[in-house]
Amino acid sequence: MEVKDIFSYDWSYLLPEFIILGLATLLSLLDLFMGKQANRAILGWLALAGVVVAGGFVFANIVALDEPLSYMADMLRVDDFGNAFKLLFLGGVAFTLLLSLPYLKSGEVRHSGEYYYLLLTGLLGAMVMASSADLLTLFIGLELLSLSSYVLVGLRKHRLQSNEAAFKYVVTGSIATAFTLFGMSYLYGLTGTTNLYLITERLNEAYNAGFGLLVLIAFSCLIVGLSFKISTVPNHMWAPDVYQGAPTPITAFLTTVSKTAGFALVFRLLFTAFIGLYNPDKAPAGGQVFMEELSLVLALIAALSMIIGNTMALRQTNVKRMMAYSGVAQAGYLLVPFVTLTSLFFEQVIFYLFAYLLMSFGAFAVIMVVTREQQTEDLKAFAGLYHRSPFAAIAMTIFLLSLAGIPVTAGFFGKFYIFWSALWHENYWLSAIMIATSVISYYYYFGIIRQMYMRPGPAETRVVFPAGAAVVVAIAAVLTVLFGILPGTAIDFIHNNLNSGFDFGEMLLPGKE
Repeated sequence: MEVKDIFSYDWSYLLPEFIILGLATLLSLLDLFMGKQANRAILGWLALAGVVVAGGFVFANIVALDEPLSYMADMLRVDDFGNAFKLLFLGGVAFTLLLSLPYLKSGEVRHSGEYYYLLLTGLLGAMVMASSADLLTLFIGLELLSLSSYVLVGLRKHRLQSNEAAFKYVVTGSIATAFTLFGMSYLYGLTGTTNLYLITERLNEAYNAGFGLLVLIAFSCLIVGLSFKISTVPNHMWAPDVYQGAPTPITAFLTTVSKTAGFALVFRLLFTAFIGLYNPDKAPAGGQVFMEELSLVLALIAALSMIIGNTMALRQTNVKRMMAYSGVAQAGYLLVPFVTLTSLFFEQVIFYLFAYLLMSFGAFAVIMVVTREQQTEDLKAFAGLYHRSPFAAIAMTIFLLSLAGIPVTAGFFGKFYIFWSALWHENYWLSAIMIATSVISYYYYFGIIRQMYMRPGPAETRVVFPAGAAVVVAIAAVLTVLFGILPGTAIDFIHNNLNSGFDFGEMLLPGKE
């Protein structure tokens, strides 16, 4: 492999990462030298401005990029795949900052300066994960996101619930990291390289050279580790406690940005490394190990996540815990395209992640305002909301209908595309589970709607939405309806401008070297 001089690279394509890194450093220095009584909201506005600028450079990369660019001996790649996920990360953090600015005024988080630059370091970790083409940079990005998230969850230091959530998050996250590292070590031992694309080529050789069992052990360890990051069965039990104990904007961040980063990791690591496994002994009738054997593991995880997530959500009275179990089920839906692998596989995942970002942030914005006004996170906080704030009730209804997959919302078409891919692949049992669990979810989503419209509440109090939360709710509601009416617009944009570059037909050719 040709080794280039550091000055020979065109670093302009990494400007989004450099902006976030420089801004996080700047905010940490400003926070250090600002007086204890200084208003640190300016740090939040600076962070938001930096995120918007970084997003502009990502769009510039999309327009200018003709083919993937690699940096530092192919440890980092700037490609359509990474740009798609970076847009989701930046959009999610921008929404998080808009929610955080009014939230932090309450004084619950005493170290608000740390709060802002930890969000940026977490964002940087997610962006590095999306651009990584090497196990080393992939793990560095994963740990940067994870360590930032651990601290953000526990920033309400004077609340026992937040401390408990942070402790559980660190312990379970450390165990998941150990499994991930163990799986990565097997990949390196079997292939002799940390480059993901070289691993793709060499892992098949190792599999057919008598090391099939070790390849399966590596796959199993990575599944256990990655299931934590995307909060699917069997590593989902941390989510309800962490979501409940974390500040609400951070709960929204974990629900969307962290989960999206987990799926970027599934793409980059799990999918890329194992998609080319081929067993010539089963030719010509078969032989594709991933499609015929390993995808069944993902299908079972998806099915169990949909079933357990939705059924456990039925029992919840705390709205944040209910949303946590809903997130487990949504991750199960998102795993289905990894099982079916249709020609629109990448577009289906990105569209649903985009729809999930909109409906989740919109819902958590309403949850943040309503629960703080009522001083409770119980479902009864929403009683009579329509009479106190019709805007909030209608917007929340849109988000819940989208989460449930009801027309005409972006969530409906996100689920519809995934369901159709499963049906087209003749995976009827997984399709049936998707339908059945979606019907189950109607009960708890409509439970909140019933509270808002059909239960009496404190009608004399009106809900006042801070400007940041109102902007998030308005944007999320409009886009959720817009892409529910015109889903093809988003799908066409993703297909034409953010195509992953994966040729699945070529990757699944028998005996491809």
